[in-house]
Amino acid sequence: MNLVQKLTPSAKQLAFQKWEFGLFLHFGLRTFYEGYVDFDERQMDPAAFNPVDLDCEQWIRSAKEAGMNYAVLTAKHHDGFSNWPSDYSRFSVAASQWKYGQGDVVREFVDACRKYDMKPGLYYSPYDGSADYYTQDAKAYDDYFVNQITELLTHYGDIDILWFDGCGSEGHSYDWKRIIDEIRRLQPHILIFNMGDPDFRWVGNEDGIAPIPCWNEVDSTEFSILTEKKEQLVEHLWLPAECDVQIRGDWFYSDSNELTLKSTEELMGIYYHSVGRGANLLLNIGPDRNGLLPQKDVERLLEFGSEIRRFERPFATIEQCRRIEKSWVYETEVPQLLDHVIIQEDLTAGENIRSFKIDIITQKSRRPVTIYEGQHIGHKAIIRIPLIKIRGVIVEITESDQEAALQELTFHHVGSGTPDPLS
Repeated sequence: MNLVQKLTPSAKQLAFQKWEFGLFLHFGLRTFYEGYVDFDERQMDPAAFNPVDLDCEQWIRSAKEAGMNYAVLTAKHHDGFSNWPSDYSRFSVAASQWKYGQGDVVREFVDACRKYDMKPGLYYSPYDGSADYYTQDAKAYDDYFVNQITELLTHYGDIDILWFDGCGSEGHSYDWKRIIDEIRRLQPHILIFNMGDPDFRWVGNEDGIAPIPCWNEVDSTEFSILTEKKEQLVEHLWLPAECDVQIRGDWFYSDSNELTLKSTEELMGIYYHSVGRGANLLLNIGPDRNGLLPQKDVERLLEFGSEIRRFERPFATIEQCRRIEKSWVYETEVPQLLDHVIIQEDLTAGENIRSFKIDIITQKSRRPVTIYEGQHIGHKAIIRIPLIKIRGVIVEITESDQEAALQELTFHHVGSGTPDPLS
């Protein structure tokens, strides 16, 4: 990957990459219309929106217990229904039965995030199926766009993420300069997802899978699931990737898809393919028609979080390693069982490491043997290897643009929950 200029991340981009794991929440009027799909031609009545037991604290408390660090709520999806009482649309919670039209889902969501120290993000679909002038008057729609975004960024305090979904926007021209200027004026520290003036990007699929390699420096973004066409950037940018994926087979709640609930084992596979490849993971759960995360989904989420926490107990870290030129060497007189190596590059000076390898020092013969070769570390590389007893590990940087620097290096025996004997 030959770049003319070495790019470095901003402080807020580095912070975002450290969040790693977040909750996606698809919730709105279509939650109350079983089987409703994107761009469905069926008309929906705002009066149907009535989550009588809405408890955003249950959403965020569950996310926190699972180890998530941020949450993104659909403030407005493609259908155009606003989860807040917008002055610029009659198609909102203000026209619903819920709380006699006085409710505000965005307010309750943001308040819950504040209570549980969760970073709040708001999803806003640029495409809007409820605005008749979306396809007829681009200027009028830009006014509407700016007005709604202004409401979201002035009424609820600091918002950490503004998540733009490009689905439906194929071929539509927005006045991005005007829109972005207003966003940056209102909240200079906000992170924008994927469109306009992005700070981080979509990985390019809805399966939670980052490619190998998954560089942070890119010259284009993928903006919609409906097209393979990429949005070419005017220059290379540092744009970390985020993987979004559903815990069930649909984004919004459905009565008929409980059997699609992903197993903990499958979720762990997704974790390896996302966070384990240097990307963030945004896992979606659709709140039900009472306004609660389904109990089975919560149980699965907590099981998933418990599995991830097994990585918090390494048997050795970078502090126990000796630095020898381009290698970090760990040695032990007491044999250790090894099944994971986790490496984090120090990205403050940009992404420099292009390839690396892992050798073990064998338990009996005490000879070095190469067991893994990789071409990308980035924020985090989780290397899963067949269980092996070792006397040491050597991590060597085999190619780098500049001097390699590691943020963290840990060695693990994660196992399957029951410790394996060392003899």
